[in-house]
Amino acid sequence: MLEYEKIPVVAVIGPTASGKTRLAVDLARLFDGEVVSADSMQIYRYMDIGTAKVTGEEQKGVPHHMIDFLDPGQPFSVADYVEMAGNCVEDIYKRGKIPILAGGTGLYVDSLLDNTVFQPIRSDPELRLSLQREADENGGEYLLNQLAQIDPETAAKLHPNNKGRIIRALEVFRLTGIPMSVHQKEAVSHPSPYESCYIGLDFSQRQILYERINQRVEQMLKDGLEGEARLLAQKGFGATAAQAIGYKEFLPYWNGERSLAETTEEIKRQTRRYAKRQLTWFRRRQEIHWLYPDLEPYPALLEKASSFIRDKLKIEIQHKTAEIFEKE
Repeated sequence: MLEYEKIPVVAVIGPTASGKTRLAVDLARLFDGEVVSADSMQIYRYMDIGTAKVTGEEQKGVPHHMIDFLDPGQPFSVADYVEMAGNCVEDIYKRGKIPILAGGTGLYVDSLLDNTVFQPIRSDPELRLSLQREADENGGEYLLNQLAQIDPETAAKLHPNNKGRIIRALEVFRLTGIPMSVHQKEAVSHPSPYESCYIGLDFSQRQILYERINQRVEQMLKDGLEGEARLLAQKGFGATAAQAIGYKEFLPYWNGERSLAETTEEIKRQTRRYAKRQLTWFRRRQEIHWLYPDLEPYPALLEKASSFIRDKLKIEIQHKTAEIFEKE
């Protein structure tokens, strides 16, 4: 493989249920690459069905990184992701492979590829313990209201059940006197070590994406999503699960306040809203090459993606597209 001044990285991005997993895997097979996940929930163990974590069968022999390595409840920041994923990308490239970044967490993708450096902010165990006691005694809503008084921008992005991040935001303000939102804006993007090629998946008709989301949720329920959510709750991992769509929606169902059918519809609705937010995030980047699975058959879409990568990164495919489908 040719040597580059910068590491070539393919980024397959887009909303949930758009087909990123399949495309990333097939591009890795074409270009002799490995996949690095950019999903903030697939890093956690025990959260397989609800996060649509790539299965062994779906991986088709392609190595995947940054998935299934952390217990729910353990802290993990964007800065942690940039460091760990960056190490993965460098290792993949050093072994003569092409890194394929794939996922829908826009903050992870942009922070890694833009080489964003976050200023370290220390932690105070005693302060955190005090805030945790307040949360246990008064609830997440109480702490979130406190946060809204000092950092409304961060508070607006958090759910009352997401006590871990609320506590961290309060801790940061009390230690530094500066809101978390300001710290994040002051993060510095250094010259990137990557030559990035963005492939985006979207649909010309939004309703088609929404139907795919609805069908995926139905399949998740058939695959045992409710049991997975219950197991997480029993393990005491509710705080992390509360961040992920497909888990927190079961609480009213378990409390007898909502039927299973209503719960299913709520998961669908929240997932559709999340997909819309993902698209809004990614649309800010002008360099994304968008492809539309509803406008052409998958083989043609894969061919377009690989052609764009060849032109942008000046790398050649290692296997013909036809060979990929012959092995299906």
